[in-house]
Amino acid sequence: MNSAYAAAMTISPDTKNWTWVTERACPECGFDASAITLDDVPGLLRDAVALWPAILERDDVATRPDPHTWSALEYGAHVRDVIDVFTERFARTLDEDDPLLENWDQDATAAASRYDEQDPRAVSAQLVTSGEALATTLAAIPQSQAGRTCLRSDGSRFTVDSLARYFIHDVVHHLWDVSRPLP
Repeated sequence: MNSAYAAAMTISPDTKNWTWVTERACPECGFDASAITLDDVPGLLRDAVALWPAILERDDVATRPDPHTWSALEYGAHVRDVIDVFTERFARTLDEDDPLLENWDQDATAAASRYDEQDPRAVSAQLVTSGEALATTLAAIPQSQAGRTCLRSDGSRFTVDSLARYFIHDVVHHLWDVSRPLP
């Protein structure tokens, strides 16, 4: 990681345990993942990724609203990578018996991948393509497989269903991050 970039990041890493979002509404974005099922996630994902191209075309896409908040470009690159990470997690959970899912350091990825310098058009195309592919995969999961389990490296146990609800909250929450009015 470039130390100058790391010093300029000034964004505190997100160390919250967000697993609770599968049980109740998020007080920040308002999304209630406990009110949906795996069957709802493909449509929600398609709706969400369809909004990103316009966001990533903004003139200020690479401008941070303040020194402690990612730009829309950084959030878009993060959502693209979230989709890719969860594509692998769903594949493993469906293919393996109770796999252990390794920790993904999203902040290290953001710094190492230089989210702030990526081409917004490329991020948009990758996000939409990956999102559509994952939505298609999730839509094809039979209900009989929704209870398959996996274990996160922190000990949190998920089923395919709860992993899907956890995942879609992240995608929806970051749309809220880039759409909410600034204070």
